[in-house]
Amino acid sequence: MHPDEIRKFLIESISDTGGHLASNLGVVELTLALHTVFETPHDKIIWDVGHQAYVHKILTGRREGFAELRKMDGLSGFPKPSESEHDAFATGHSSTAISVALGLAVARDAANAKHAVVAVVGDGSLTGGLAYEGLNNAGRSDTNLLVVLNDNEMSISKNVGAVARHLSALRTASAYLGAKQDVHYVLDKLPGIGAPITRAIERVKSKIKYALLPGVLFEEMGFTYIGPVDGHDISALVAVLRRVRKLRGPVLLHVCTIKGKGFNFAEERPQNFHGVGKFNAETGEPERANLPSSFTDVFSKYIAKKAVREKKIIAITAAMPDSVGLRRFMERFPKRFFDVGIAEAHAVTFAAGLAAGGMKPVVAVYSSFLQRAYDQIMHDAAIGNLPVIFAIDHAGAVAGDGETHQGIYDIPFLSHIPGLTILAPANGSDLQEMFDFAFAHPGPIAIRYPKDVAGTSGSYTIRETSPRITAKQLQDGEKIAIVSVGVMLETAKAVADMFESSKPALFDARIVKPVCPNLLQSLAKFEYVFTIEDGAKIGGFGEQIRATHAFAFPDIFPVTGTRKQIFARYQLDAASIYKKIQEVLENGQNRKQKAEKPAD
Repeated sequence: MHPDEIRKFLIESISDTGGHLASNLGVVELTLALHTVFETPHDKIIWDVGHQAYVHKILTGRREGFAELRKMDGLSGFPKPSESEHDAFATGHSSTAISVALGLAVARDAANAKHAVVAVVGDGSLTGGLAYEGLNNAGRSDTNLLVVLNDNEMSISKNVGAVARHLSALRTASAYLGAKQDVHYVLDKLPGIGAPITRAIERVKSKIKYALLPGVLFEEMGFTYIGPVDGHDISALVAVLRRVRKLRGPVLLHVCTIKGKGFNFAEERPQNFHGVGKFNAETGEPERANLPSSFTDVFSKYIAKKAVREKKIIAITAAMPDSVGLRRFMERFPKRFFDVGIAEAHAVTFAAGLAAGGMKPVVAVYSSFLQRAYDQIMHDAAIGNLPVIFAIDHAGAVAGDGETHQGIYDIPFLSHIPGLTILAPANGSDLQEMFDFAFAHPGPIAIRYPKDVAGTSGSYTIRETSPRITAKQLQDGEKIAIVSVGVMLETAKAVADMFESSKPALFDARIVKPVCPNLLQSLAKFEYVFTIEDGAKIGGFGEQIRATHAFAFPDIFPVTGTRKQIFARYQLDAASIYKKIQEVLENGQNRKQKAEKPAD
């Protein structure tokens, strides 16, 4: 396929479905070159993060599936081995590819196999510490491994490109490598003077290398550095890849690309076309629906306004200022905003240091990415009881991105951390009230909210400001109590409305941890207690309060789909919940009747 044909297809397809556009437009030639030189599935190509693997999917027989990209039971937006044997590893989080590739390469060597292993890593992924851990260990190995660094921040002039191609060709030529080895061999044989001359040559070489070579860091880590190479010149890429494939040991090939290549709107505003919804391919403008504000919108406006009065607020993000709603804050308070790159663990420990220094740090991060900083939350923030605020976006079911981005696990993995408070707002009013509470709270606190509309919950909206966050009883009842967590209040309300008689009591938990004592006291009088939460069942809120039945996600990784589709698939929609409650009540009544029936 021609690069222009691929780019046209990507633009037309993603404008209709949404997805990751700019990153894929930038790797068209690189992907074509990789598939020219390497043969998957025999050779293994690991795509770091994986959102730049669309071209790889097109070239491996999945073009027709793009009509259902990121839809339920459709084509995944990331590499997925269960989808195709050409996907060597499931990747959805950043900075993992080098470690994965090293593992595959060592496994290959142990099996005496001969296939190539390639890791394609973006320059953004190198902001993650795991990438350097992988580089450090791979560089110390003697295994054959190719790391392709896709650098889309550097533009290459013709002169630099020509010099780089010349140096790359020279350094990968067998004659050069052989001569280098021969010189060392001859000098080492000279008695008395051979070793000193060798050391002198190495010192001179190191000084020249530090002065001239952009890849000295990788060289010092043990890699043979090649590049930079123009990532949009297929013939140059194919030529260097063929030479590199013959090299022994770990090699890093530096390739420079333009993010959004071939689509002017994406080239000019690559950050706007990283992950996109539907858009007009002719104008580049997104299709805008008149939707109410999302939780992210409410947070964005709130923290920017709050920071005017609260001078100690520091906002931190891990390479996602737009996605977590910090763009407004960044523009208004640039000196109080920190984008640490794809380094969630550092973000949390950095925030702990800020808190220890008297600041009020807010770490805004996706739920699924906060998993990467678990140790830092416990060790650096919680043990010291430091007032770090975690604004956990994309909590609960997440539409489109599939298993790797689901945010249903934060309640279980945070709940057992001593001293950490967890709040779950049902709507935008709750969200603002909870952040007010958080800024006055003396210890670490997490506020979790979904990628969804921040509704008002109708007549159930909590509008009064409380000096502390407590559970709320929203409807009286006698035998049955339904407790909602966060945005599941709307579902709980719908379930309660389905009861024709003997209406259940309805509670909004609001605080997940520590469980509100007033709530526990109120629930003690009910025969049946049902909880509804947008999270995992094991270790979730329902299990913590020992509910009669906890409606939550089972022990699975949820599939791709819209939030509504995901809830329906796992029977967390109102109709399914009501049906199950009736079954529980009926079974309970039958057991009661059997117990009361006198023995014959």
